Amino acid sequence: MKSWYKKAGILALAGAFVLSGCSGKGNSSEGSKNQANSSVEDTNFNKTGLPIVNDTVTLTMVSPKAALAPEYSEMEIFKRLEKETNVKINWENIPDTDYTEKKNLLIASGDLPDAFYAAGFTDYELINFGKDGTIIPLEDLIDQYAPNLKALFERRPDIKSTITAPDGHIYGLPSWEDNNLGTNPFFHVINKSWLDKLGLKMPQTLDEYTEALVAFKTQDPNGNGKQDEIPLSFMHMQWCMDIAGIFGAFGLPDNLEHRVVRDGKVIFTATQPEYKEALKYFHEKWYKQGLIDPESFTQDAAQYLAKGKSSDETLGSYIWWEIEEVVGTEGSKDYALLSPLKGPSGDQLIGRANGGGPGRGAFVITKANKNPEITMRWIDQQYEPYMAAQIHWGPLNVVFEKDENGKLVNLPLPEGTSAGEFRQKVAPGSGGPGVITFEDFGKVVDMEPRAQQRAKDLEQYYNPYMEKENYPSIFFEPEELDKINKIEPELIKYVNTQRGKFIVDGGVDGQWDSYVKTLEKMGLNELMELYQTGLDRYYANLNK
Repeated sequence: MKSWYKKAGILALAGAFVLSGCSGKGNSSEGSKNQANSSVEDTNFNKTGLPIVNDTVTLTMVSPKAALAPEYSEMEIFKRLEKETNVKINWENIPDTDYTEKKNLLIASGDLPDAFYAAGFTDYELINFGKDGTIIPLEDLIDQYAPNLKALFERRPDIKSTITAPDGHIYGLPSWEDNNLGTNPFFHVINKSWLDKLGLKMPQTLDEYTEALVAFKTQDPNGNGKQDEIPLSFMHMQWCMDIAGIFGAFGLPDNLEHRVVRDGKVIFTATQPEYKEALKYFHEKWYKQGLIDPESFTQDAAQYLAKGKSSDETLGSYIWWEIEEVVGTEGSKDYALLSPLKGPSGDQLIGRANGGGPGRGAFVITKANKNPEITMRWIDQQYEPYMAAQIHWGPLNVVFEKDENGKLVNLPLPEGTSAGEFRQKVAPGSGGPGVITFEDFGKVVDMEPRAQQRAKDLEQYYNPYMEKENYPSIFFEPEELDKINKIEPELIKYVNTQRGKFIVDGGVDGQWDSYVKTLEKMGLNELMELYQTGLDRYYANLNK
């Protein structure tokens, strides 16, 4: 496994073969059964109960990890799992910012781990790596060795349906917190203390917000005699950190896919006149005046978070999942959320995030795995509701204690630590395996305080202005996924690059027609037809 990085230089030249270069024998349900029974007769293996094996068995797993997280081998929750199961995991952790690229290099090299954990596999990867045998189908293993997953599927057949591929196989396991807290990931935050100091009211319109940013830059609100204030910082085209929500002030919110739904019709936002007007405004009114942190287009999460915790308060406005994680619990007292801003034509909207429902690529087992039944038993422990909660938020006696009814309730946070920061340090988080259903909240586990606060904030600040529709999580047919994957990655990369250039350099009026024609040549119209076909089929199936 550790040899993958030695090959990276060679493999970087062979990026085109990331998907096609993973040759392997085709799989079938029978093949899955054979693998499921590969070591059933081994007297070391216990089909039920704990430990899973009498003598320690080691599995190798690759997983992304958040910036503040320790190596998973040092994480308490995994130490406990090892002690209970007698299964040792040799973790290969990759920083989450580099994970996708290095995951693809690993697969292309054939230097596979036993499993990918918090795998983040796309539908295209699940289908194609399942088809060529790189990852194995899991339904027979689930049937024989995963009582917690089977119980979950019996309670919630919709979850099983969602993760089942069109060919009938299950290639990846689910991850979900069934709480609707991600409907708008882009919480827009402003320094209320600075507004008060400068005699400014809370902005209600885009122009009032711009006036506040100018005042932040020019009037030394932190009082240190330096022009070190950062009026607005964000992370370009990154989950929960982007300015996509602000595009709603021009009548059409954006999102990371540049894809919205209105009246059942799929719209590509990045070729619409509202999108163009937003880019012009952001360049002329914000970037040219030095109101946007220029590092917004290049910074990683660690750099971004550090800006909120400087010795002299320097951050005027930002976008994130919550206030506290950027500026800290003490600093958060100076900040407040902004409702969607009213734009030049009176539009006041926020987008609704696409997808929803369980992710289906959270855990996959590869063809290199010699102990798939042990692996399935190990991962199934994390679908027991109490353990699922601990995998997502942190372990008992660290994050939770049990109340008199046996419900997991939150312990106080360590002083000076935000919930988001603490979660990164003690748990794999929301991208990891495990499902906490709506029925589990309040019965198995209390919704964590910051989640309860987020629900209130969504209701107060965003839900009244939210788009009614989104693009649901659709498992496309293999041939559709092939076409989507051929078109979309390069097209979205081009759109995102041009979005940054238009904001920084301007020129959107002069370059717009050429930009749109380039997208059409790249296959935009065909891509939107595929998404419309998928959506129409989804609605038709709902109405059966």
